[in-house]
Amino acid sequence: MKQSQFEHLHQAQWLAFEHLLVLLESGNARPDASETFARDYRRLCQHLSLARQRGYSSHLVDSLQHLAMRGHQQLYRRRHAVGASILVFVLAGFPRLVRQQWRFVALAGLLFFGSLLLTGVLVYSFPDLVYSLMDPQRVAQTEAMYDPDLTRLGPAAQRLPDQDWMMFGYYIMNNIGIAFQTFASGLLLGVGSLFFLLFNGLTIGAVAGHLTEIGYIQTFWPFVIGHGAFELTAIALSGAAGLKLGWALVAPGRLSRGRALREAAGIAIQLVYGVIVMLLIAAFIEAYWSSKTSFSVEVKYSVGALLWLLVIAYLTLGGRQHAPD
Repeated sequence: MKQSQFEHLHQAQWLAFEHLLVLLESGNARPDASETFARDYRRLCQHLSLARQRGYSSHLVDSLQHLAMRGHQQLYRRRHAVGASILVFVLAGFPRLVRQQWRFVALAGLLFFGSLLLTGVLVYSFPDLVYSLMDPQRVAQTEAMYDPDLTRLGPAAQRLPDQDWMMFGYYIMNNIGIAFQTFASGLLLGVGSLFFLLFNGLTIGAVAGHLTEIGYIQTFWPFVIGHGAFELTAIALSGAAGLKLGWALVAPGRLSRGRALREAAGIAIQLVYGVIVMLLIAAFIEAYWSSKTSFSVEVKYSVGALLWLLVIAYLTLGGRQHAPD
């Protein structure tokens, strides 16, 4: 293709891209203008590559090169802005949102942690009760994972040390699956979230009470105290997000149920984003710290206590310096 034909075919696209660059550089672009930017930038880079391969004039190549450089600067700036926005949300926006939704958070926390503690006490006091909540095979498997003679604890007990990354992936999938189940079931008028909050609380409480009663205190509690700060809190928060959805359907107020659900979903999804971050942290701690027995019980408890204090401080104080609750 001759250069004149190439220019005639694509000149309008280059001018439109340059106009978009001017708007982006001046900060006057519409919010939706950046949606096509990446596509237009890639197309311009393709045109620049073709112009070089075909030996077109240096004037055309240099002008396209200049547009590509300006486009690259805008692309980097946009990626940096997205990264900064994510960081601001994690550090300030998410804990602030948790406090704004304190009613749902409090209800979810009461259901989950309340059922967990109550079941733990009951199973510890009445040992045979565990078999009413879990089948004997699962009880035996749980006992095997926290045997005091093991060098690695929890689901990683049968794994080799160099397979921690596999357990990290397993923990991510398992934890996010539980959280998503607890959240998404809120669409069943909130009943699903209520059920899974109670179910998870009962199950975890039964395990804790049983292992404590049979004397596995030195293995079970040092294992769970570290990652539990993030994991258990995340499960409760996923339930709060599900209850938010359910309440929008049960009591939409003056809005239609569809609109109420859409507005509630916008908030609930943000809660879930934060929950995912917490679960990623929990999975990392569980795979690379909790399962290790090379550290003393005192160290495990100390680190676990610090992590619980960190989570509490994060959710209660995070973002207060940026905006009021």
